[in-house]
Amino acid sequence: MNTADAKRILETALICSTQPLPVRELRVLFDDELGADTIKSLLLELQEDWSQRGLELVSVATGWRFQSRPELRDHLDRLHPEKPPRYTRAALETLAIIAYRQPVTRGDMEDIRGVTINSLILKQLEDRNWVEVIGHRETVGRPALYATTRQFLDDLGLASLDQLPVIESPAQQGALIDALAQAAGDQPALPIDESSVETAGAESGGETEPIAETLAEPEPEPEPEPEFQSSSPIEPDAAPDEVDTTVVSSGTRP
Repeated sequence: MNTADAKRILETALICSTQPLPVRELRVLFDDELGADTIKSLLLELQEDWSQRGLELVSVATGWRFQSRPELRDHLDRLHPEKPPRYTRAALETLAIIAYRQPVTRGDMEDIRGVTINSLILKQLEDRNWVEVIGHRETVGRPALYATTRQFLDDLGLASLDQLPVIESPAQQGALIDALAQAAGDQPALPIDESSVETAGAESGGETEPIAETLAEPEPEPEPEPEFQSSSPIEPDAAPDEVDTTVVSSGTRP
């Protein structure tokens, strides 16, 4: 079998498959006559062949697959205008913590986020097949240890956890959460550029904040107004019905 025929067989199998195909399964196409290194070499050639097309061949956690290019997402979404599932800020930040700190317990997550985590959030992530319990910590109560799944990597278009972006500064906050929100839709495998989970502790909202708020910098807490004495030449701004009569009588404000 020549190279062109082998590439055509691989190309057809990958396009027709609804799931990523690992190299060991692709070898079955050739009755194991081609070795794993040969298959990988052919896949790399296919990647190059498709480099200028609307589809791209990528390697993810569970194998190889064809997917649409991210820059075409807006156009493809017009075919299916329905909105993808909305995940709360709490759910996405919890997922980001698990991704970067795994394996972690629920208590670990609450310590990082600074708030109590609703058990429904973890169940939602488990139902989405993004996280799973991989064991229990040998301590009081033997709390469950959570980690991400291979499906989580597939939906982000990653082959391994090593490809998660490195957290470098708070300015990168929201990018990973934004990518997770997009990956929750019907079209998986959107790449991500930057991310940060450290901003989880700066959360100022509740457990049900909308996703859109995760992309903005958290608003700083207002500084307490200074106390003014009646002898001060400057008054704090106040509503007409809230003005201290002792300040008015001082003559500093008509």
